[in-house]
Amino acid sequence: MNQPAEQPTARPYGRFFLPGPTEIHPDVLNAQTRPMMSHRGGESQAFMRTLQEGLRQVFLTSRTVFISTSSATGLMEAAVRNAVSSRMLCLVNGAFSDRFAEIGRSCGLEVDEYAVPWGEAHDPSVLAEHLERGRYDAVTMAHSETSTGVLNDIRALAEVVRRHEDTMVLVDSVTGFGAAELRPDAWGLDFVLTGSQKAFALPPGLSFGVASERMMERAATVPNRGYYFDLLRFAENHDKDQSPVTPALSVMYALDVQLGRMTAEGIENRWARHTEMAERTWAWVDEVRAGGVDVSVVAPEGNRSPSVTAVRLPGGIRGPDVTKAVVARNWLVGGGYGKLKDSTIRVGHMGDHTMEELNGLLEVLGQVLR
Repeated sequence: MNQPAEQPTARPYGRFFLPGPTEIHPDVLNAQTRPMMSHRGGESQAFMRTLQEGLRQVFLTSRTVFISTSSATGLMEAAVRNAVSSRMLCLVNGAFSDRFAEIGRSCGLEVDEYAVPWGEAHDPSVLAEHLERGRYDAVTMAHSETSTGVLNDIRALAEVVRRHEDTMVLVDSVTGFGAAELRPDAWGLDFVLTGSQKAFALPPGLSFGVASERMMERAATVPNRGYYFDLLRFAENHDKDQSPVTPALSVMYALDVQLGRMTAEGIENRWARHTEMAERTWAWVDEVRAGGVDVSVVAPEGNRSPSVTAVRLPGGIRGPDVTKAVVARNWLVGGGYGKLKDSTIRVGHMGDHTMEELNGLLEVLGQVLR
């Protein structure tokens, strides 16, 4: 007989600072214990209408917010498959912005890249030069690059793309939404997506997407969109207050509770709280460096994400050793990602964390580094 899986080490609430999945408020976590309902019928349709009302408020959109039972990578693939027939331009500045390019190639599309070194942001004027040299069905970009903590100026980049009438703006805001200012309608974003397990502070299992009218018109012209991530099927079912496939009901119960918490806080207040936590983290890095430990923030000033900070470590100190030492003190912090695995750690100051909790983590990190 198979034995039950070993349970994760219990730690007090408020000590879990990964850049995803994030700490989940007990009320949100407990909402998943509600009994099941049919996902086809009046009860579920009323539930979907309630969710949609809250989602439109927090996304600051008048459009339908698609709910996908998948990770955010699923909706990245949806963006590509529904917007691109032949050629796309991918803005790459880290591991997750590169994923758009990987998806495009795996779908047999022609992919060009405007790549900058990890830790840098994209320049709208350079993007304009790329777009003058060729025609693209879409441009992809990461709002908040989770591997480096870089925040791209999505509004300015989108303005450049929108000068080209037939080019879609596809945005990964996985660690951007809920932490950094994001206005899909006002900024002319054709498809913006995020996941449940980041600044949304929900369990993994759902992703959310907002599509423009012209994105939906484009999707209708693209052959071989696939089935699971066909946005026309999403729209058809959402118009009936239904999910296109069996939804992750338990996580949607959690979403219901979290939307109430988010709307009570106010999305702009949520942005401000994340900014305060990020600025405290950056100031802490300066304090530690002034104390003789050669640490620095990977992302440049002016392009730093309010949800995650990648901290470059001194020579001779490895990221995995730091994260293990933090775990030994009953806290959790993110390790470096990809090529930055050994040289950085990442503080995920996102979701429902408070300044008091963050200061507790930074004190522990300071002890480890010193």
